[in-house]
Amino acid sequence: MVEIAKLLQICVERNASDLHLTVGRPPVLRLDGVLVSLDEYEVLKPEGTEELMKSITDEGQRERIKERGGVDFGFAFGDVARFRVSVYKQKANFGIALRLIPSKLLSFEEIGLPPNIKDLLHKPRGIILVTGPTGSGKTTTLATMIDYININRDCHIVTVEDPIEYYHSHKKGIITQREIGADVPSFSEAVIKALRMDPDVILVGEMRDLATMAAAITAAETGHLVFATLHTTGAARTVDRIIDAFPIDQQDQIRVQLSSSILAVISQLLLVKASGNGRVAVFEIMVSTPSIQNLIRDRKTFRITSDIQTGAKYGMKTLDASLLELYQKQLLAYEDVISKAQDVEQVQHQIEEMSGKKKKR
Repeated sequence: MVEIAKLLQICVERNASDLHLTVGRPPVLRLDGVLVSLDEYEVLKPEGTEELMKSITDEGQRERIKERGGVDFGFAFGDVARFRVSVYKQKANFGIALRLIPSKLLSFEEIGLPPNIKDLLHKPRGIILVTGPTGSGKTTTLATMIDYININRDCHIVTVEDPIEYYHSHKKGIITQREIGADVPSFSEAVIKALRMDPDVILVGEMRDLATMAAAITAAETGHLVFATLHTTGAARTVDRIIDAFPIDQQDQIRVQLSSSILAVISQLLLVKASGNGRVAVFEIMVSTPSIQNLIRDRKTFRITSDIQTGAKYGMKTLDASLLELYQKQLLAYEDVISKAQDVEQVQHQIEEMSGKKKKR
């Protein structure tokens, strides 16, 4: 019988990002973005995945799987690591996806975040959005920023997460971490309740619905520094996504509210390094300026990218500029740069120019 502890140990030792347990395959790791079967193990059978599920869930969680067909939670693997777990039903069998949460909080330099972001973390109010697809490292970026505030500011930080991934201890600040399902029923309710807890900083793990978006914007407007995530790519798309979530008759008001409260949009991707070992984060960074505030208010979000291109002095950077920078450092392969570029022709042209300069030398 496969033991979950052995599989988790392998996951930690090989620094896999995920472990998949599903009927009809041996256990599978995701290593640097690629799925790798652990062929030393037998193909999992229905009773095998059920036993594995029982070994990491309690009675309440198993009840929720019966009612809803799945459950998400975080759990500690001794002192070795923490995992974010999704247990689900498929074809009447159990499947499990476990994501390894790094035990060590990373520094700005290790992540690749520019130091000017630190200035924003001292702001008394406003909203900072960290966006990107699933698995792009948003949680790690947020944990690093929250840790920086916790070390440097004497303030009350309230996080709302589903589930809690990184555990923070009190440092210069006080930190309160609330988990959806265990401590509070929903994100929107958690944000509204957080406002009564004398917070200075609020982290909203995910803005899933209109009520949560409205609560987060209100919190930012009423004198709190708010962090939130969205599954969007790029600053302009992120702003549009929030505004479009509201009924048409409220959109003009939301434009005004968002334009005055938004501090930055950090959009990120996580790509495999050119060497094939490890991954590297690519960022687009928009920092709010009077010009960008006007574009949001005046329904001209399509021009935000052009402001980012010319906003280097404010610490802004386009996704394409980040890709080219990492390509120059030989951290990304040409194919990955081209597949992720927003303006492919322009990026190809700049790469040709770079190689031309190298040849001249």
